[in-house]
Parts: sequence; structure tokens; C-alpha cells
Amino acid sequence: MAYNAGYGQPQPGGLEMGHGPYPSVGAGGTVSPQVLQWFRAVDKDQSGFITATELKGALVNAQGQNFSETACKLMIGMFDKDNSGHINVEEFDKLYTYINQWLAVFKTYDSDQSGHIEEKELAEAFSKMGFRFSPEFISFVSKRADQEGKISVDSFIVLCVQLQRFTEAFRIRDTQQNGTVTIGFEDFLNIALSCSI
Repeated sequence: MAYNAGYGQPQPGGLEMGHGPYPSVGAGGTVSPQVLQWFRAVDKDQSGFITATELKGALVNAQGQNFSETACKLMIGMFDKDNSGHINVEEFDKLYTYINQWLAVFKTYDSDQSGHIEEKELAEAFSKMGFRFSPEFISFVSKRADQEGKISVDSFIVLCVQLQRFTEAFRIRDTQQNGTVTIGFEDFLNIALSCSI
């Protein structure tokens, strides 16, 4: 079933999350010693768990800045299966792989290897992901992510995850698959609040 309504459908050569071997899972499906070492380094208070604050202190983007609090909360929330506000070593193992996959995707679209994605590169990324957005919308998204339109890897991750969440919420309601939905105000608010960070 093809989606031609202007929102993403996986395309050949598009967003693929399996970008090669990562040392996260060792023999027998256990956490590798390297990931365990990184987990212990990030777990500053040695509690056996990592919070968004600890993760923020450990992740740095190409501009030499720590990942945003929004990105760290988003990533912890995605892997925090018991909603405790922190992740254990097994959850960190999955997060580690996830971050490496997004780094590979980011590098694919950062064609000039500047360490950030600019508006033109963002347009190409969205197109390869199966979205057909207007130049005005891409400009709006680019400026919203960064005043200068230079999107760092952490902002790119947040942007793509939010776009994926909104797309899925829209797709569920687009029963005619024509790119339009009729939505009540409360349902709209529910989508906006649950898909945003």
C-alpha cells in the first residue's frame, strides 16, 4: 500500500537503522565489556543507573557542546521500560546502539562533513526518508531546530523522532490515505502533547 499523501513511507535507500556492527552485544547476547566500561563512566554517582543529566554530561556533538537536555530526556525515555526516569546497563546497551545508528544516519546526510546539517541537507534527508515537504516548511523546521539553520546531531535526532511520532499519529487517523484528517480539538491536543518532548 503506497502512501503518496506527502508523509513518509520507508523508501529504498532511505532511513535505515542497521548501519553495521557495533560492539554493544558480546558473545552469548551479553553486554560487551566496552559498553559496560562506558556505562560505568557515564554513571557518575555509581548508582547502577544513568539519568538524563548523566547522559547529557557524557554526549558531545560536533560543535563541542553537550547534547541538549531535550535529546537526552527523549533518549532515556525511549529506553526506560519501567518509567523510572533512568536506565540500567541493558537499557543503556540498546541506547548505545541507537545513538550509533543515528550518528551513521546523520553522517550520511551531512554531505559537507561540517558536523551539522543545513537546510539543503535537511531537505535531502527528508526526501530520502519519503517525505515531500515544501521549501517553506523545511526552512521553518530548520530555523526552529537552530536559529542559524545549522542542525546538530542531537537536534537532528529529536527532530526525526518527533517527525516519526507525528507521522504515525497522523497515519492512524488518515483512514482514506489521502493526506488529510478531520480531528477534534482534544484529539489534536492529545497528539501534540504525546508526540512532543
